[in-house]
Amino acid sequence: MTGAETMPTRVTVVGGGLAGCEAAWQLAVAGCRVRLVEMRPDSTTAAHRTGELAELVCSNSLRSDNPSNAVGLLKREMEALGSLIVHAARATALPAGDALAVDRAGFSAAVSRAIAVHPGIEVVRAEVTDLPDSPAVIATGPLTSPALLSRLVELLGDGSLSFFDAIAPVIAADSLDHAVLFAASRYGKGGGADYLNAPMDREQYHAFVAALRAADTVPLKEFERDVPFFEGCLPIEVMAERGVDTLRWGPMKPVGLPDPRTGRPPFAVVQLRRDDLACEQWNIVGFQTRMTFSAQQRVFRLIPGLERARFVRLGMIHRNSFICAPRHLDATLRLVARGSLRLAGQITGVEGYVESAATGLLAGLHLAAELRAVVPPKLPGWTAHGGLIRHLTLRPPRGFQPANAAWGLMIDPPIQLPRDKGNRRLLASAWALESIREWRAALPWPVPLFPAD
Repeated sequence: MTGAETMPTRVTVVGGGLAGCEAAWQLAVAGCRVRLVEMRPDSTTAAHRTGELAELVCSNSLRSDNPSNAVGLLKREMEALGSLIVHAARATALPAGDALAVDRAGFSAAVSRAIAVHPGIEVVRAEVTDLPDSPAVIATGPLTSPALLSRLVELLGDGSLSFFDAIAPVIAADSLDHAVLFAASRYGKGGGADYLNAPMDREQYHAFVAALRAADTVPLKEFERDVPFFEGCLPIEVMAERGVDTLRWGPMKPVGLPDPRTGRPPFAVVQLRRDDLACEQWNIVGFQTRMTFSAQQRVFRLIPGLERARFVRLGMIHRNSFICAPRHLDATLRLVARGSLRLAGQITGVEGYVESAATGLLAGLHLAAELRAVVPPKLPGWTAHGGLIRHLTLRPPRGFQPANAAWGLMIDPPIQLPRDKGNRRLLASAWALESIREWRAALPWPVPLFPAD
């Protein structure tokens, strides 16, 4: 059985985020008829603002695009596998040093167009309240609707955990004081001047930290008080509480950002990254927060150059849900408790846009292969995709927490690697990318090609 005619009439993908769209795309490319079900806009979440597919609810950055970085390698592996998400990100990219940042609305529109015009995909706007009986991918993300999440918990038992994630504010460009801000990328990466930078001297920095520590925050409900924050996306005020210099070694570090007016790095710096192609909106990098709206406007206007800031979107926190993957998923992202279902996205226990899309890609490929009665080889553990699967299946279940792509999740390839870290990772990246291409070649349908935009 190698033809699409042997497949079920329809495969369901629940969730129209990055993971769901990627899974639907891969299944449709393999010849499946896909029913992509998204509950928005009729039912929404605390973090979403639109009913569009693949909406980016947090940052507009897909992080590093350097192949020596694990998430940069992951992007290149996804491209080798025909990723819709990475293609759309490249088509809507904004200058961001060596990171891949996108025009938020343009990215969502590009993914939505590709899904809408594919003849094998039907988009249905409805809330799914029960687990499908037929082959399906559940990619409802960390903000899965309470009804569906409760059914998943019923199936898995005590396997659903939670953590808090936070969103940074976005500011209108015409409200910034460009006489104070300077344009530069850290160490001149990318275009060399892709970010706006707000320099602070010692006194300004200490006053800002003090204001953060004194600011009012959104109170947690009783049942939320034992829920941890994700360490990779801590609210700015939580970081400030950890020590007066924590921010100077984190999102406000001035290293590699000399002020052109003095030739020296400032004591601390706040970076702003473009949020749209028109340069009308700027995201405060690393400034996710759970401060009240009034506190945000007061405290963030202490930043030099932002005294008259007009906020297009204020920051907020939201509760994310994920399962204890090592207890419940196999290496093809299939639920052990119900083999007809696969999970994808942040609900599996990965963190980040790219990682979520990568699990959607793998879930789609594995389900398509299963429906064709094809058994792909095991994903090599020295690939970035293989590292994510190792995290989801081999971590000790006790204390399992979400993770980004990282070299620490991967094993060394079966070759001699140089001792020098930079050359070591470049060679490991090249080997991983070739291994992913060989793995994909074992699947009997072609990798999708994208026309030039």
